[in-house]
Amino acid sequence: MRTPDSCFENLPGYSFAPHYLDDLPGYEGLRVHYLDEAGAAGGSEAGRTFLCLHGQPSWSYLYRKMIPIFAAAGGRVVAPDLLGFGKSDKPVDEDVYGFGFHRNLLMRFIERLDLTDVTLVCQDWGGILGLSMVPEMAERFDRLIVMNTAIPAGESAGPGFEAWKAFNRSQPDLDIAALFQRSDPSISDAEAAAYAAPYPDARYKAGVRRFPELVPVSPEMEGAAEGRRARRFWSREWAGESFMAIGLQDPVLGPPAMRALQRMIRDCPEPLEIAEGGHFVQEHGETIARTALAHFVRTR
Repeated sequence: MRTPDSCFENLPGYSFAPHYLDDLPGYEGLRVHYLDEAGAAGGSEAGRTFLCLHGQPSWSYLYRKMIPIFAAAGGRVVAPDLLGFGKSDKPVDEDVYGFGFHRNLLMRFIERLDLTDVTLVCQDWGGILGLSMVPEMAERFDRLIVMNTAIPAGESAGPGFEAWKAFNRSQPDLDIAALFQRSDPSISDAEAAAYAAPYPDARYKAGVRRFPELVPVSPEMEGAAEGRRARRFWSREWAGESFMAIGLQDPVLGPPAMRALQRMIRDCPEPLEIAEGGHFVQEHGETIARTALAHFVRTR
């Protein structure tokens, strides 16, 4: 399925030009959408790339408040939509979607654009995939901005996640707009509708339905070995700079999960806590982006 362009007209805060690839190795014929915003000349982030990775059931719209700030500081900002999400194509066969399907796509995407001097900006599945991917291409990454995510490696994710997985499984036509407004009441009706824009009906939601089932919560699951490798990398080998922000209202990946992740990331500083922020803490992205940039300037 390919969401009609008409679904994306006049989305609030999202006037970015679309870019597409349809020949990534192993994904030939599947069109991948991404944003690629050039940085302003002469900024403190000139020559750097911010790679913004979304999770479920969001898409690049999630980063609409952070992209302009990174770009104004001189950074190039790249934000892909995973297959099954946003403006990217959406396979209808749920069996297509797997941990490696998404992770390998991102790696081929990074190689195709030849991204270097990358700051990984990630949340939810953007972190689950992105944090597991960096060890295999560590030479391309030197900074991290991480929000409300985890590195699952084959153990239970706890009762909160199991409840979310059961709820998602019970909702084959998940009301995405309502989900976002429950997570953060500050999201307007128009913004909530924009989050739901890629999914006109249940046929477009195969990727949305599948993602919670893919979290490696037992040792034999796809992605568990990559998670164990990632934990070793981030705790022992990571030599870049890090910044963490936590949406304190997240019932699953809130303070306890993020404090555990902080301890796992070598030299990760004290996090920025967003008291009113939920799971989709990028709704407070201006504060996060500006604080992260100021942090990197100080540590530089």
